[in-house]
Amino acid sequence: MYGEELRKLNKLKKPTVVGAAISLGYCLDLLDSGSLKLLKASYDTLIETLKAAGEEVPANTSGSKKHSSGSDDLLLRTLDCAVINFLHAQREQQELRPFDSVRGVFWEGEPLYPTAGFKEKNHVQIAVTNPNCIKGYFWPRTEDRKHLSA
Repeated sequence: MYGEELRKLNKLKKPTVVGAAISLGYCLDLLDSGSLKLLKASYDTLIETLKAAGEEVPANTSGSKKHSSGSDDLLLRTLDCAVINFLHAQREQQELRPFDSVRGVFWEGEPLYPTAGFKEKNHVQIAVTNPNCIKGYFWPRTEDRKHLSA
């Protein structure tokens, strides 16, 4: 779905699905309050640094003036990426253990029903920064329709 939306915005030519077996290792887990505190502190420092340098603060955007679905989803997360990359750079500069991976959740799309806490496009994304965490990868099989499981 996400790949198709990026293709429509001319940000991706050919969406492809690849399967992988991974270990998160030492993870910046954005579902964890401790990791969120680190990220917030990194954001605050990044903003101070950019302002002191007279640089523009990146923004998360939909990628187009009129989002194809009419929703307010911010698909191009330039600010989020900058904050996470800044946190990685801070840790390297301070000689702290680097993160092996980053896991985050994105609440996107329209609510499934009135007052729902679930949206049409909720998803989890994982970025692996340590290639040793990738234990294997594969092209997903096409389902054999003759042998459907019960």
